Amino acid sequence: MLNGIVGYIGQPFGGRLRFPSGAFRVTGHRFAEGGGRVATYLVRRLGLALITLWLLSVIVFFAGQVLPGDPGRAILGNLATPGAVATLDHQLGVDRPLLTQYWSWISGLLHGDMGLSYQFRSPVEPFIHAAVVNSVKLAGLAFVVVVPLGILGGVIAALNVGRGIDRVISVTGLSAATVPEFVSGIVVIVIFGVELKWFPVSASAGSGASALTQLDHLILPAIPLVLVLFGYIARMARAGTIEALESDYARTATLKGLPRSVVIRRHVLRNSLLPTITVIATQTGYLIGGLVIVETLFNYQGIGKLIFQAAQGKDFPMLEAGVLTIGVVYMIATLIADVLYTLLNPRLRLGSTG
Repeated sequence: MLNGIVGYIGQPFGGRLRFPSGAFRVTGHRFAEGGGRVATYLVRRLGLALITLWLLSVIVFFAGQVLPGDPGRAILGNLATPGAVATLDHQLGVDRPLLTQYWSWISGLLHGDMGLSYQFRSPVEPFIHAAVVNSVKLAGLAFVVVVPLGILGGVIAALNVGRGIDRVISVTGLSAATVPEFVSGIVVIVIFGVELKWFPVSASAGSGASALTQLDHLILPAIPLVLVLFGYIARMARAGTIEALESDYARTATLKGLPRSVVIRRHVLRNSLLPTITVIATQTGYLIGGLVIVETLFNYQGIGKLIFQAAQGKDFPMLEAGVLTIGVVYMIATLIADVLYTLLNPRLRLGSTG
């Protein structure tokens, strides 16, 4: 046992330095076990995500079928004869049994076919692709601004908990999060677009516009998103940082004489940002597909506005494909957050049960 604890005692003078017996074997076994647990965890999460995605497809399809109105009537108008409406419904296939329609739709999706739009009588995929690209641009700009700003604000508030700057950041974030997007959107349009004329009112820069021109058009619609998300992210970062500062490992590092900046950078931030990563991932679906108000207000053809227009026009293939696309984006963002969480959490990597 002593040999296992201190393996170099046998040759105290001039002997070779030896590590404790079985140290590499135990450590390697621990990492292998932890890696296996991480892989199992991620596979399980992927399986649950796929099941959720399938349930979403069922809900979206059948919810779309029970919406009031008739696709043929929505396309031809109120003056069309019942015979013409019935003929168009037959051509679109909406008069078939629901299970037959669902199987035809889901099997087409599995083969990369999103169907034909009722409104445009053309494949859905180009419209979904263009709308997703536009929404990703707007969401990306908002993310680039609000994530560092929210984390920085939360950390500063936590390091000054109970002081004036903490109250200012907390109250400002909470107040900004409670303001609806259409209110803050109208305010920024009036102030920065109409009165000061610093930025264009419309978010659409037109086809062929340069990157700087597109950025100039996206600044105003990104402001309401930053205001809504700042308080949420800052609040989670503040709570995580306070918890990490009060942990045993942070106190131990401080007692060892490490500078406060080193303790915060090496020990506090890495652990305090774990819940914040999950929060950021959950907001991805909102930023990609929940921007109906912002996209409509700023005349921006994103996926949210496209889904809203499809629901208005009873364009079920467009509506179903759009909602399912948002579900896929949300699933991918959640899986990425799970991977980052496991990489930053040593207890999951090493398979610790503590």
